[in-house]
Amino acid sequence: MSTYEILTGFDRNPITERDHRELPAPAKASIIIVNYNGLSYLSNCLHSVQATCDDDVEIIIVDNNSTDGSAEQLVREFPDIWLIRSDENIGFGSGNNIGTRQASGEYVVFLNPDTVVTPGWLDPLIRVFEEDPEVGIATSKILLLREPDQINTCGNNVHISGITICRGLRLDKKAMSAQANVGAASGCAFVMRRDLFWELGGYDDDFFLYMEDTDLSWRAQLAGFRCVYVPDSVVYHDYALRFGPEKTYYQERNRYLMLLKNLHWRTLLLLMPVLLLAELVTWGFVIVREQKHLMHKPRAFWYVIRRWRSIMAKRQEVQELRKGRDRDLLVHCTTSLEYDQTGPGPAAWFAGKFIDPLFSLWYHFIGVFAGW
Repeated sequence: MSTYEILTGFDRNPITERDHRELPAPAKASIIIVNYNGLSYLSNCLHSVQATCDDDVEIIIVDNNSTDGSAEQLVREFPDIWLIRSDENIGFGSGNNIGTRQASGEYVVFLNPDTVVTPGWLDPLIRVFEEDPEVGIATSKILLLREPDQINTCGNNVHISGITICRGLRLDKKAMSAQANVGAASGCAFVMRRDLFWELGGYDDDFFLYMEDTDLSWRAQLAGFRCVYVPDSVVYHDYALRFGPEKTYYQERNRYLMLLKNLHWRTLLLLMPVLLLAELVTWGFVIVREQKHLMHKPRAFWYVIRRWRSIMAKRQEVQELRKGRDRDLLVHCTTSLEYDQTGPGPAAWFAGKFIDPLFSLWYHFIGVFAGW
C-alpha cells in the first residue's frame, strides 16, 4: 500500500492528517493538482493560478514520486502551497483522491499541471452551482497552449461504445460559445462540490490513468446531476495526441470497467452490436497504428476476467447510488468517433464513411426501442 507525507512549505516534518485549525476559515475552493515529473510545467501553472485566485482558494499538489526534482522545486518556489508526496506513482485518480481528503474547500477543482489559467477562470465554474443545484460537474473551455486560437476540448463527447473524444478539437477558439450539458467533463479542468465527490466515492482507484473523468461524470449523471460546459472559464492546455506504451491498454481496460460498472445489463445487451463494432474499430486502430502493442487488447480483456468479482462489487455500489436511467447517459452520447483526431488517412476516411452510419443506425433503433 502506498504511503504519503504532507509537507507544509519549508516545514518538512511529515504529518499523517491535515489539521484544518491552522486555517482561519475553511477555503471556498481547493485546487488539486497531481504532478508526475512535471518540472517543466508546474511553475507556469502555479503562477497563473496564484495570480487569478483569491485568498479563500487553497492549492494542494500531490506528487506521485517524481524523479525530476519537481517536488523539491515546489518546496523552494511555493512555500505556501500544500505539497503531498507519495512514495510511489499511484496514478491520476488516486492522487486526486488523496488531495481531496486533505481539502477544506466547499468545492474541489481538478487541474492538470500542464495548464495555464486565465483571469476570472474559476468564478464562472463555481457560479453555475450556486445558480442551479442540479449541476454536478462544471468544466472549462480548454484551448491549446501552443496554438491558442484553437480549441483543445469543451467538455468531452462520449461515444455510445464508451470511447471518449475531445469536443471541438481544433475548432476556432470563438466556437462553442454557449453553455451546454456535455457527456463528460475533461479531467484537465473541472469543478465539483466536495461532498458530492465523496458521495459518489471519488475517483475509481483501479483506473490508474485515462477514462477516470468519464467514469466519474457518468456516476454523477446516474445520481441525478448534470455535467455542464462553461465557456466563460478559459484554460490553456499543452495538449498533443500521444500514444505511450501503455495508453491503449489503460484506455480499453478502463472503458470496459466503466461500461460494466455503470450500465444496466439490459442496456449492455442492447448495445452489444455497437460494442462488437467498436471492438472491430479499436482492433483496426491497434493493427494500423500500434503494431508494437498488439497485446494491449488481450491484456485488457484478461484484466476484466481476472478482476470480475471486484468489478461486480463496484458495480453494486454504483447501482445503489443511481437515481437516473441509462438513457440519461445515452442521450448525451455521440455516434461519431471523429477518426481524424487520431490522424487523417484512408482508414479514417473509410471508418467515417461506412462505420459511423452503422453506429448511428443502431443508436436510433435503441432510442425507438427504449422510447426516448
